[in-house]
Amino acid sequence: MTIAYVAFPIALVFALIALSLKIVVEYQRLVVFFLGRFQTVKKPGLRLVIPGIQQMRRVDLRVITMDVPSQDVISRDNVTVRVNAVLYFRVVDPEKAIIQVEDYYNATSQLAQTTLRSVLGQHELDEMLSEREKMNADLQQIIDKQSDAWGIKVTNVEMKHVDLNENMIRAIAKQAEAERERRAKIIHAEGELQASEKLLAAANVIAQNPQALQLRYLQTLSDISNENATTIVFPLPIETIKAVFHRPLPGKEKDPG
Repeated sequence: MTIAYVAFPIALVFALIALSLKIVVEYQRLVVFFLGRFQTVKKPGLRLVIPGIQQMRRVDLRVITMDVPSQDVISRDNVTVRVNAVLYFRVVDPEKAIIQVEDYYNATSQLAQTTLRSVLGQHELDEMLSEREKMNADLQQIIDKQSDAWGIKVTNVEMKHVDLNENMIRAIAKQAEAERERRAKIIHAEGELQASEKLLAAANVIAQNPQALQLRYLQTLSDISNENATTIVFPLPIETIKAVFHRPLPGKEKDPG
């Protein structure tokens, strides 16, 4: 009986010690309360937490990947789209994450959804499609600022999909086609302008050097001969042509008397 009376308290003490010992891994922290009041944040290792007197909450410090559900967004130009995103965040202050908010994961999710709708609603559809990096940076900055009071650090926000209805997709396709046609016409007009400038410069050179025209005649004959053409062209100086067409017809010479 004496051994039993001694062994029971010893076993009870060892059981309480075993229940009190907690292993905290490297990426976790223990937020400990003493009789309901915050006491400390225990770091990784073998930690002692007295049952009944101390309460604890484990907090994971690793980066959490959160899918933000698709949200209906009305852009500034009154286009309705569905946008979803992915949010990357982590706990940097375990004390705030447990004390300042009931469920920091759910609170961050709700904050991300409302911020996604409000921020994208301030921009037009073209900006959502072409300036995603700017949109992501704005979302990350706003969510990070508001969640700072909860001990949360938002590291990145990425919009994944911007879904449009079929009518809007067709309208964007027509707009893109019209833009391509506009650019093609501009390029063609610029080419015509450059060609006309080159022709004008060539005409000025020929006007100052009549011999250049004869060289051009010879070059044209060479090109025609290389093409095996059946037409033979004999270039005549412009002065000769003018003399032929300006010579008076026979019988109509002016009477010298």
